[in-house]
Amino acid sequence: MDLNQVTIGTRDFDGSVKFYSRLGLKLIVHAEGPYARFELPSGSSTLSIHTDPDHVPSSAMLYFEVDDVDAKFAELGERGITFETEPTDQSWNWREARFRDPDGNPLCLFHGGQDRRFPPWRIEASGDA
Repeated sequence: MDLNQVTIGTRDFDGSVKFYSRLGLKLIVHAEGPYARFELPSGSSTLSIHTDPDHVPSSAMLYFEVDDVDAKFAELGERGITFETEPTDQSWNWREARFRDPDGNPLCLFHGGQDRRFPPWRIEASGDA
C-alpha cells in the first residue's frame, strides 16, 4: 500500500494555488476554483486542494521532508513564505520549522533522516521486514 494523495480544503483557491506553487510543488491539475493537484519534487504522493467555503483549518499537520531544513527555510523565506518557528532540533531527532498555508492548515518543513522511519524507539511487530 502507498499513500497516493492528501486533499485539503481551501476558502482561497487562487491564493492556495500560488502558495503551494511558491513552496515548490508542481501544479499538474487545475480545475478553475474547485480543485487543483500538485506533485511534490520527490516521492510519489501528491497534494490536492479543493474549494470549501466552510473550510476550518485542520488539526492534522502535513510534513514536507527536505535534506537541509535551514537552507530550505532560508530559500522559502526569500520566496515570501512566513514561518511560525525557526528551524529547531526536536527531542524525537528531527529538525523542524513550522508554518501555515493561507487557510491556516499547519505545515512542517523537516528532516528526520533514518529516524523518520526507524527511530531508536521503533516497535518491531512480528512479521515486520
